[in-house]
Amino acid sequence: LTGLVFIMARRVFLFTLGDGGRARSLSLCHSRMPAAVSGSEAIEPQSLKKLSLKSLKRSLDLFAPSHVDRPAPNPISVRIRISCKLRGEYAAVKEMQAIPAQETTSSAPPLANAQETLALPTPDHTTAKVSQVDAENSQLTIAVVESPLGATPLQPIPGRTEGLVESGAPKPSSLTAVTEYKPPDRYQPSAAVMRRLPSKWPKPVWHPPWKHYRVISGHLGWVRSIAFDPGNEWFCTGSADRTIKIWDVASGLLRLTLTGHIEQIRGLAVSSRFPYMFSAGDDKQVKCWDLEYNKVIRSYHGHLSGVYCLSLHPTLDILLTGGRDSVCRVWDMRTKAQIFALSGHENTVCSVITQATDPQVVTGSHDTTIKLWDLAAGKSISTLTFHKKSVRALAMHPFEHTFASASADNIKKFRLPNGDFLHNMLSQQRTIVNCMAINEENVLVSGGDNGSLWFWDWKSGHNFQQAQTVVQSGSLDSEAGIYAVSYDITGTRLITCEADKTIKMWKEDEHATPETHPINFKPPKEMRRF
Repeated sequence: LTGLVFIMARRVFLFTLGDGGRARSLSLCHSRMPAAVSGSEAIEPQSLKKLSLKSLKRSLDLFAPSHVDRPAPNPISVRIRISCKLRGEYAAVKEMQAIPAQETTSSAPPLANAQETLALPTPDHTTAKVSQVDAENSQLTIAVVESPLGATPLQPIPGRTEGLVESGAPKPSSLTAVTEYKPPDRYQPSAAVMRRLPSKWPKPVWHPPWKHYRVISGHLGWVRSIAFDPGNEWFCTGSADRTIKIWDVASGLLRLTLTGHIEQIRGLAVSSRFPYMFSAGDDKQVKCWDLEYNKVIRSYHGHLSGVYCLSLHPTLDILLTGGRDSVCRVWDMRTKAQIFALSGHENTVCSVITQATDPQVVTGSHDTTIKLWDLAAGKSISTLTFHKKSVRALAMHPFEHTFASASADNIKKFRLPNGDFLHNMLSQQRTIVNCMAINEENVLVSGGDNGSLWFWDWKSGHNFQQAQTVVQSGSLDSEAGIYAVSYDITGTRLITCEADKTIKMWKEDEHATPETHPINFKPPKEMRRF
């Protein structure tokens, strides 16, 4: 009895597969079961997982052909489902009383064929009545009848009767042909079908390209600053060799060399009312030179570190300098006294420009800000924080009340007196912009630290020329930086001061035409407002 129980316990499972009422059975035994007990040959040992997968495969082969066949809907279940939907939607109005027929009858006289009509106002004090759709021809018919006395006709809506189709149904002479309403185009929801408006961005004015025609060598160090004589006969340059050289504009020949600074000279300015020239350098000194004697007659002491920029007021006898002590100092030109110390920047003041009207002083700093100053009070009017990098150059337009600021991120235009931001230039020079200048023909030029010289149209901000300076023989390619740039008094010559110790002169190409050098301009789709 114990052996029989052990044999029965070894049977794993018994299942039946039905196929037309025919049953199949399978018994699984382990290999340790004796052949004499099973009464047949020994069964190959198989794992339970393998047998289960085989069973699944047999079931799939058996029932897969009829898997996609859906059973026919049961009429009873369909009727029950519809009844539930009807009860849920219309149970509240199912028991409403019917409206008597006399209440639904209109007081208006019946028309032909007993059709109900809809009155429409018309401009000629008549009322158009639209009948229902004719059952025979399925077309819209309109009846025009006289409006009652004293009734005010409605005014027609412009554009609401355009594109109407005349009815083909027979009508008397009093009938008016109107058509179905079509909404105007402005009601179309999709922006893709709307007519695109032309760009409001100003189209750039054509300017001839510039070409360099002269290279002047003479300095023994980087040429850092430049200033022109108001008579346009000569210009002066300051260099890292601690000298100031005066050159002839027409021939480019050296006229004079002035010494007196003990560090590189970063700022130069020539007075238009006096025979004075002013210079500033890294030696903290600001000097006034008498050009009749070629000697220093005044020195302005007060800066605590190197002086990086210098500017003369156009109408007042004052001088403005900015330097590494983060202060823009205002000097009396005649008495050498310091009038104001315009403090507020948090880093080096590297650019300053002046004008005759408020704000009379604009400064740019390495702290990425631009400050507008009230010169009478010696206080800041506003601070512009649009740049993300150091503002190394500022350029005032000769006759517009605007100015441009240059940084490594972009060149931006502002409107004075409030410093309203106008727009960015449409291209990025992608280098450190050290200097800028603009002439009366609205050509803005910017010089980069990598030797790139870009020309811009002032109105549109379009970059119409990208020039690259070539270093003189014996210099490294890395010495192609441009540190100062200036137009002459007429605006027809351009002079650049570069890191290869040379001075290059540029002029417009007189043979260029709009056909040979067309404008390749694409209006911006979107402008960054910061």
